[in-house]
Amino acid sequence: MSAQEMALTPATPATNPATTSTTTPGAAQAVPYLAQPAPRWSWQQRTGPVLMGLLALWALLGPWLVDASPIEQNLRNQLARPGATHRLGTDVLGRSWLARLAHATQLSLGMAVLAALSAAVPGTLLGVLAAWRGGRVARTLVMLADAVLAIPGLLLVLLIAALAPGQLWALYVGMATAMWVEYFRVCRAMARPLLVGDAVQASRLLGFGRAYVLRRHLLPALAPTLGTLLAFTTAQAVLALAALGFVGVGAQAPTAELGLMITEAMPYYEEAPWLIAAPTAVLLWLVAAMMLIQPEREAA
Repeated sequence: MSAQEMALTPATPATNPATTSTTTPGAAQAVPYLAQPAPRWSWQQRTGPVLMGLLALWALLGPWLVDASPIEQNLRNQLARPGATHRLGTDVLGRSWLARLAHATQLSLGMAVLAALSAAVPGTLLGVLAAWRGGRVARTLVMLADAVLAIPGLLLVLLIAALAPGQLWALYVGMATAMWVEYFRVCRAMARPLLVGDAVQASRLLGFGRAYVLRRHLLPALAPTLGTLLAFTTAQAVLALAALGFVGVGAQAPTAELGLMITEAMPYYEEAPWLIAAPTAVLLWLVAAMMLIQPEREAA
């Protein structure tokens, strides 16, 4: 080719073999893979863990910091107003309301977390098992979950608590029995598409066992949803425990429990309204913290 012809020939841009693709007319073009955006936490959602952490710290250290007994009575100091000696005053029996609030928060939050974890472990494993095995195993587990779900949660707790009235272990067993179904249904629904995905199928073809698939593929994908569900079920358990104590079928006096404290303070709400305000504020604090712990994805 002469120099004149080379000057008249338009230059072609350099191509990268890794980015070019040959397509024929009428053929569908490949769509690039778009990774899912990571969860973004707004300032409201970051407030939830902070509130929850402060409440957990109060439940853990409150009974130790408050140098008073939650059951010691002093009838000479009935319905004392909040002051330097008693920060939240005293009840009708002269007991320190701050000490009772600290022990009640520890009891309610501790039992709720224990019940939620006890429900999460079998619920998650049974949900994964139902999605993995399918067939008769899945139908049996779904029928069992539907049978438990057909009974209202509080009624199921009452039925189990009736076996041992006033015993905290019966309330714990009842709450764990009522909550495992939520974990089962969520994990079963999420695990089914994961098990037929390319990553799991490749691991199976390479000879990796079920424990490896569960540890490397299923649990990491289920962890964010399980964390959010654990927060909601913990709040649900605290409210259930407070509701049972409020109607007199949960924890019994002189045990310090949030619902029972509200019941004890109700006859004196005109003389000492701060007695009802304290346990109610703890319940509102807990529910607000749990509701805020939920990451949201930004819209594409």
